[in-house]
Amino acid sequence: MNPQLKGVENLEGTYLFDLATSARALRLNRFLHGLTVAANRTLFTDNPEAAFDRAGLIAEERRMIRELDWAALIRYGASFFCLEKLGRVKGVSNPEMVAGFRGETLEEFLKTRRVPGAR
Repeated sequence: MNPQLKGVENLEGTYLFDLATSARALRLNRFLHGLTVAANRTLFTDNPEAAFDRAGLIAEERRMIRELDWAALIRYGASFFCLEKLGRVKGVSNPEMVAGFRGETLEEFLKTRRVPGAR
């Protein structure tokens, strides 16, 4: 491990994204980024299992996507920018997604913001 990262696992809410994580999540991130293509969005919306099969996603990747398990996805190594593609397809806003990363409801998360009326 890079000595500059020593102790990073003790920083709550910090998820290391290194080469190993990048390699593990590459298939998932390619799938998520592929949602920028209309045909891929249609297939995913109409037949998620066929879309998962085409991408070669493993069971845990499929579960995280099906359940929109944002915290698990980000810890697994999904790129935030790729997760935004999934959020748009599923109608989930960035604040809702970030609340999920933190294990909070949207209402709990919004109480930590200083933007009245934010959604």
